[in-house]
Amino acid sequence: MSVRDQEQNELGAFLRARRSELSPSDVDLPEGGRQRRVAGLRREEVAQLAAISTDYYTRLEQGRIGSSAPVLASLARVLRLDDDQRTYMYELAGTPAKSRRRAPQKVKPYLRRLLDRIDAPAIVMTPTHDILAWNPLAAALMVDFAEIPERERNFMRLLFTDPRLRSLYPEWEELARSVVSYIRMEAARKPDDPRLAELVGDLSIRDAQFRQWWAGTHVAVKRRGTRTYDHPVVGEITLEWDALTSDAEPDQQLIVFTPEPGSRSEEAVRELAALAAQHIGASR
Repeated sequence: MSVRDQEQNELGAFLRARRSELSPSDVDLPEGGRQRRVAGLRREEVAQLAAISTDYYTRLEQGRIGSSAPVLASLARVLRLDDDQRTYMYELAGTPAKSRRRAPQKVKPYLRRLLDRIDAPAIVMTPTHDILAWNPLAAALMVDFAEIPERERNFMRLLFTDPRLRSLYPEWEELARSVVSYIRMEAARKPDDPRLAELVGDLSIRDAQFRQWWAGTHVAVKRRGTRTYDHPVVGEITLEWDALTSDAEPDQQLIVFTPEPGSRSEEAVRELAALAAQHIGASR
């Protein structure tokens, strides 16, 4: 047996031992009614939560295949590994441990100034859809992001977890699938991003549709498009959106939503602006 084969067998043994130590309730799964033949989590449960196939995970445990950094990151999350266990798993896999968590980004001052001067709904977000800043029109159109804890201000997270955004988009499924495809592309570029791994892991546990779509293969680059809103106050609005990225700051995008001139949507945006001004006046 080669050294590499031995390491993969040791990795499989570690994964089997760790999943035997966890119960479904530890990972927010129902215990289920039928008797379990083995202690701990089943292979298919670990695979499901990690958004990989059961066959892939089985071969990994059996030492028949190697593992990638994204898969290791997902398994570290699913198996609730502490820092020492995580480091040990990466060493067994022969893969450098992923980078540690960085502080959340803050919007760049020049983007903040641009945002304040745009007379259309606009937000600043990262390629992984963390929402860094927004103007009053964006809050009036979508949701007041100031009411949402900073660590939860991620557009993909909100699409799947906030009922207000689910009801805002008549074509919610199409939009949600598109956003998943954008972030799957970004995950390929940043396979060891701990914040992204945490986001994907959390949504995989909480939402079956997300788990299914994330396990797919569709990817796309976010550039521009059209979105329709069923706004609870001003009615239906159709806006074109453009993602503007500066060469000086590629990790922050300014997303601007504009109506067709002379359309009913343009009138609705003016109504939203009046609502936003009233809200600002009332809060002072």
